[in-house]
Amino acid sequence: MGKLRVGLLFGGRSVEHEVSLSSARSILDALDPTRYDVVRIAVSPDGRWHLGTDALSLAATVDGAEVNLPAVPGDHTIVSASDVVGTDSIHLDVMFPIIHGRGGEDGSLQGLLEMADVAYVGSGVLGSALQMDKEVSKRLLQAAGLPVTPWVCIRTDQLRAQPEAVASRILAEIGLPLFVKPANQGSSIGISRVGKAAELLPALHHAARFDTKLLAERGVDAREIEVALLGNEPIEASVPGEIRTRHDFYDYEAKYHDDDTELLIPAPLDADQTAEVRRLAIEATRTLEGSGLARVDFLLDRESDQFYINEVNSLPGFTDGSMYPKLWEATGLSYAALLDRLIELAIARHQTKASLETHYERT
Repeated sequence: MGKLRVGLLFGGRSVEHEVSLSSARSILDALDPTRYDVVRIAVSPDGRWHLGTDALSLAATVDGAEVNLPAVPGDHTIVSASDVVGTDSIHLDVMFPIIHGRGGEDGSLQGLLEMADVAYVGSGVLGSALQMDKEVSKRLLQAAGLPVTPWVCIRTDQLRAQPEAVASRILAEIGLPLFVKPANQGSSIGISRVGKAAELLPALHHAARFDTKLLAERGVDAREIEVALLGNEPIEASVPGEIRTRHDFYDYEAKYHDDDTELLIPAPLDADQTAEVRRLAIEATRTLEGSGLARVDFLLDRESDQFYINEVNSLPGFTDGSMYPKLWEATGLSYAALLDRLIELAIARHQTKASLETHYERT
């Protein structure tokens, strides 16, 4: 059997473009060259796809030849943008999208890959969209009986029209301290901790730079616990990990630039807490239609020992230092073996869907 041709898709139009490059670099270095022929595809900040070569770094791939993925099932090919039926097309067996944020993990990219009928790593259209939208996901998790912190949803048109009324409603419903965040964003971008009433409106306007729907969530004095998920069905949970930071919360700087941030793996939890957080992680992923991979982030209230689901991430960070691969390494699965499993899961899910009937004949 020949090598699988894997399209490594990275970059993107979101504010997490640089994070995606770091994830792609780690994946590229770890994929076994005896098993995979990797095709590097960078999505530029303006949304155009470019083909990489050995002579181009990942960051410079945006200067490569422009290509397209036709939304036509059957061919599974990347083609020249200037000649959609040209002879320089490249067949793909599976796509590994590692584009974080809007346009990469919100279901839109997954919709294109479905239209093109290409196997791909990660959740499908619905699962990706649900996990990306923190407000919709909280509604579904709550409806499923899973623990989430109280929240208020704010639309930016409401904020523009009646800012004082919006702020008053938030303070009346959930009080202080609280967190304000964009509903559809990652890497803690746009999030603010609000400890005083005077800080609320600036925090809301800051979050509104990144999304048209915002969340204000009740703040709790909590430990930050994370669990990595793997599988289509059944879904497996890793050992939990804990994040400790000197910042007010696990913000962008703490995630990517602060050497003092501690990742404790496994998390110092007792056996019952460990079992419970793994169970909740699996249930949360199932509730939000996750498949392939996910990372579930929890808040563990220091006073009550209550776990709250903070969010579910369909395409978590994938650098060597990221929590997701580190959790699986601690669970017994190396970085390279984890990539193998994710590719196998993507192909298996695609084959299952391909076996479904698409034509109906009346009898």
